[in-house]
Amino acid sequence: MVKLVRDGELSPVELVDSHLAEIAARNPSLNAFTMIFAEEARREARAAEAAIVRGEPMGLLGGVPVTVKDSFDVQGCPTQSGSRLRIGHRTSEDAAAVARLRGAGAILLGKTNTPDLLLSYETDNLVTGRTNNPWDLERTPGGSSGGEAAAIASFCSPGGLATDGGGSIRVPAHFCGIAGLKPTPGRISTRGHYPSLGYPSGLTSVAGPMARTAEDLRLLFSVLAGFDPEDPFSVPAPPAEQSNGRRLRLGVWRQFYDVPVEEEVGRTVERTASLARLMGWEVEEFEPRGLERAPNLWATLFLWPAMALKKLIEGREQDCHWTLLESLAAAQTPPTADQLLTTLAARDRMRASLIRQMAGFDAILMPVACIPAFRHREREYVVGGTEIGQFQAMMPAVVANVLGLPAVAIPMAIAGTGLPMGVQLLGRPFEDERLLDAAVRLEEARGPWRGLLDSPGSN
Repeated sequence: MVKLVRDGELSPVELVDSHLAEIAARNPSLNAFTMIFAEEARREARAAEAAIVRGEPMGLLGGVPVTVKDSFDVQGCPTQSGSRLRIGHRTSEDAAAVARLRGAGAILLGKTNTPDLLLSYETDNLVTGRTNNPWDLERTPGGSSGGEAAAIASFCSPGGLATDGGGSIRVPAHFCGIAGLKPTPGRISTRGHYPSLGYPSGLTSVAGPMARTAEDLRLLFSVLAGFDPEDPFSVPAPPAEQSNGRRLRLGVWRQFYDVPVEEEVGRTVERTASLARLMGWEVEEFEPRGLERAPNLWATLFLWPAMALKKLIEGREQDCHWTLLESLAAAQTPPTADQLLTTLAARDRMRASLIRQMAGFDAILMPVACIPAFRHREREYVVGGTEIGQFQAMMPAVVANVLGLPAVAIPMAIAGTGLPMGVQLLGRPFEDERLLDAAVRLEEARGPWRGLLDSPGSN
């Protein structure tokens, strides 16, 4: 789209109008959007078109529409984060990452749906309701970036901005057949996000791009990444070196220890490993030692900030969606200072150990989650004859969060059930660009992915 606009083969007005038409046709059944900026987008598209006619220089995303998860501030709009507690809120300026998108010439189409205060793998709330998976309306697109994933997968949006605290970008990407990057903490500013992703939430949660391809993720990341002195986690990191087409070494971590993966999920990982071998990559089995308790450490660090929410909602429980109350119930009692210090120390030792074990590997190939998109309200799943809960099902995703590593999810197959299947590439800290390069090369070898256009029963 960037190239078509830049070459004058497609106008920003045509591009915005085509996406607004798709939103009008698809969103009533999906409910992916919380706000649609139709008139504003058309006005910005006309201005971009006029600038092109005048021969003015364009930004990297000049004239191309994008969407933003409704947890980022957009000037003059509420930042709802799916919560009734946010009704009446208005913000006076754009979040830092939103400002970077606009600064690159992107046009905001709208904001996308989230769970109540983002604390669920299912996108549903009392303000804007439930979002459905475009591949199967009876299933969830995942969470907490489920609205963004559904909008992109259904061609209502080319790509956009989201967050990932426990797989919240990668799980919806896997569920909806798109691509998503969870960057290294500090690469993309989270200033202007609600709830705040400063300390302690920023230990596990980051902002990142979602799109239909890894190549698009790479473009979005190049716009979004950058130092922000007002973000306590922000790091002025230079771009990592690209692989320049060299032979890569890939480790294959088939499942999180003894937690089973659904057959089609496992088969997709195996097919991706086979594809990598055909590409000439060196592929080896990989099961790291000493990470068995990583999900437990993640749960402590991720739910620690949730403790403050119990006081925030006290007396207003009727205004909270069941997904939020479910997550707060899982949080139980606040950890003590000693428990937190012990958890942080254990996390640092575990992180160092994994990085040592990853030496020599360019990336680790693994499932995003143990299951494909689940049906609304499902919390228990039978996998290989074993019943597992949602916490277990998402264990492959949370490793990157608790240890502060970059990870990218890309779509690789469509299962016999008609559901999309993604895989995850896990990398070392601050090697985000190298990881994206590996993902792009895998997608090129896989061949074109047209998503829902190729799904069973599609026209």
